Amino acid sequence: MSLFWRIFSLNAAVLTVAALVLLFAPVTVSTTARLAEALIILAGTAVTLIANAVMLRVGLAPLQRLTRVMTTVDLLKPGTRLAPRGQGEIAALISAFNAMLDRLEAERAGSAGRALSAQEAERHRIAQELHDEIGQTLTAVLLDLKRVAQAAPEPLRDQLLQVQESTRNSLDEIRRIARRLRPGVLEELGLASALRALAGEFTTAGLAVRRQVGSDLPVLRKEVELVVYRVAQESLTNAARHSAAQHVDLVLASKDGGVQLCVRDDGRGLRGAPEGAGIRGMRERALLIGAGLTVESGTTGGTAVQLQVPTA
Repeated sequence: MSLFWRIFSLNAAVLTVAALVLLFAPVTVSTTARLAEALIILAGTAVTLIANAVMLRVGLAPLQRLTRVMTTVDLLKPGTRLAPRGQGEIAALISAFNAMLDRLEAERAGSAGRALSAQEAERHRIAQELHDEIGQTLTAVLLDLKRVAQAAPEPLRDQLLQVQESTRNSLDEIRRIARRLRPGVLEELGLASALRALAGEFTTAGLAVRRQVGSDLPVLRKEVELVVYRVAQESLTNAARHSAAQHVDLVLASKDGGVQLCVRDDGRGLRGAPEGAGIRGMRERALLIGAGLTVESGTTGGTAVQLQVPTA
């Protein structure tokens, strides 16, 4: 039965019952209605309206459930679906809405995959140019400064040595940026070694990163390893920049045939703040490999990022 006929039938049933009551009930109305007769008519009208409202509420309840889901659905948190309960057009509408979510999630995952692939390719190109072009140029400048400093007089030699040290620090910084853009250790030594190097890179005087990488990790595809590495990198970056944390635990272990990454800090926590571009970027990366990502804050502070990679 279509939605039109369902509503029409509900109203027809209520009006029919009201008409039968008026026809067969021992109630009369004077030419000038008396108080008792007016009260009876008003009471009957109220009962009719209440019955009509209740029946419409029951009939339109699936639409209200659909509205609540539509206002809360997030394509970065897939899987939200509504059971197609109801009859006729309502069940068909819910089924069409679920099918639309399937298409939107698939298209979002595809477009995000293409964008992230292009981003990784651009990172690779920039890192290579930094290493090959600017790195080699600064290396040549260091050699020239060293040669000039050896032939320069003593007062000028000290200044040249300071310039040489500044140039060496700049070269180290460029190499560090290039490693972040393109994790060569991930390609050469694997995920476990890359995470150990990443933890050491973020360990400073004010932040201690404690790492725990399991020894029985399953073999992962290259794209899966890259997603796990980028999520760990973004989580450590957020902890170092925004959380004011002193300790961060980075744990990678095998679980249910897959792997689970957990990055937990003791900082101030999210405090109800909306998810920023970094967290949403991690969610998009997780969708590419069918992984689940949760970001939670404890009641006393701290943030925990968990990436659950299923069995390949």
